[in-house]
Amino acid sequence: MANIKQQMKRNLTNEKRRQLNASFKSSVKTAVKAVETLVANKELEKAQEALHFAFKKLDKALAKGIYHKNFVARNKSRLAKLVNSIA
Repeated sequence: MANIKQQMKRNLTNEKRRQLNASFKSSVKTAVKAVETLVANKELEKAQEALHFAFKKLDKALAKGIYHKNFVARNKSRLAKLVNSIA
């Protein structure tokens, strides 16, 4: 445990950011799974809407610095390919 006041403050902010990042990552994973489920059920229109939402979440995560740009690009490409496979 830190004895220095500044480090104690830093630990608090680090914990807050960690929890926010974990929450956001979870919401991204949920959005991605929603697309995959709709593709499995062959619901094209709903899958396209969910894809748009998942793209939005992934782009936001990239902007926040939660994910690396290649991770986001790879996931967006994979999801688009999935949705296009049922079109």
